[in-house]
Amino acid sequence: MAERTLKVWFDAEGDFLEVIFDQKPGYFRETANDQVMEKVDEQGNVIGFSVLRVSALKERPLEVAL
Repeated sequence: MAERTLKVWFDAEGDFLEVIFDQKPGYFRETANDQVMEKVDEQGNVIGFSVLRVSALKERPLEVAL
């Protein structure tokens, strides 16, 4: 089984987290939760996601379908 690389970026000043599963071209689009954006490739496959206001997660877990 081939290994996959996961890219995780946290910007504490911007209170922003980004997780990328696959390093290829794509774009971010809205989800049902205004705090989360999903990154998709040209075929619509989810290749990552971003979370705004990460510090707000201290109070309750975040759950969203991608």
